[in-house]
Amino acid sequence: MLVALGAAEVPDLAHRLSLPVRQTEGALRHLERHGLAAQSSARPGRWVAAPPGVALGALLTQQRHELERAELAATLLAQEYRAEAAEPAVHDLVEVVTGASAVAHRFVQLQLGAVEEVCALVDSRPEVVTGAENEAEERAVVRGVAYRVVIEREVLTQPTGIREATTALARGEHVRVTPRVPTKLVIADRSLAMVPLTAPGAEPTALVVHASGLLESLAGLFEAVWRESLPLRLGATGSAEQSLDTPDATDLEILSLLLAGMTDASVAKHLELGLRTVQRRVKGLMELAGVTTRLQLGWYAYERGWVAR
Repeated sequence: MLVALGAAEVPDLAHRLSLPVRQTEGALRHLERHGLAAQSSARPGRWVAAPPGVALGALLTQQRHELERAELAATLLAQEYRAEAAEPAVHDLVEVVTGASAVAHRFVQLQLGAVEEVCALVDSRPEVVTGAENEAEERAVVRGVAYRVVIEREVLTQPTGIREATTALARGEHVRVTPRVPTKLVIADRSLAMVPLTAPGAEPTALVVHASGLLESLAGLFEAVWRESLPLRLGATGSAEQSLDTPDATDLEILSLLLAGMTDASVAKHLELGLRTVQRRVKGLMELAGVTTRLQLGWYAYERGWVAR
């Protein structure tokens, strides 16, 4: 507000901001301590904003310096850790994390620490996903971390299943569907993994696995499930000029969900289409492909590249 007004007195600022005078004055004192505002020497009681480029530039320089110190400390700690853990003890290769908050926090750390790839198996048992976990995933994707995720078919029938899968695909994540995953699993850069230890309804407990033969086995399990799963395609967009012999975006969404094992009624519900509309579009795809059964349609769709294993 000071930048916009140039200068102002405390009562005027408090009125414009709908704040108590005392709180406004306290905020001004806080800005003054950081060099962002000052009292006018020409008119006592009047406050002016410091030039943002100068004031904020100094703060940014200070924070850059602190970040450089933190990065140096992290590098030194990492070197010391590698030196001490050249031959880690067996009990150091795994850690047990207990409690919903602790498990969620460790999951966020795993994603924030990923550099190249995160792989995950997601089952259909409902769980609360916090904003921090979603934010960590988004930040990781922005940093260039690749995501490969296999979800159980039943996940798509849950109230937010289609929406969350569409959001993940829009971020560039690769999502596949399978009838059932053997376990929940998250692997970061093939160097760290998390797998649950408890049954549904019990206090959340997870096993964090560091680089070891066990981790390699978990990575092999993920790759086996990934190979046997079907790619999911939602919200697809065609080229600027849609060919008459090519399915449109909605057709491909319907086809992808049907191949994932959903019924016509489930597809209609989650795409907010009428059941007859879905059946009519499937019939149109069969006519386009020149086939008489849905089994033939699936094979034709694969052959033409509409879907892929």
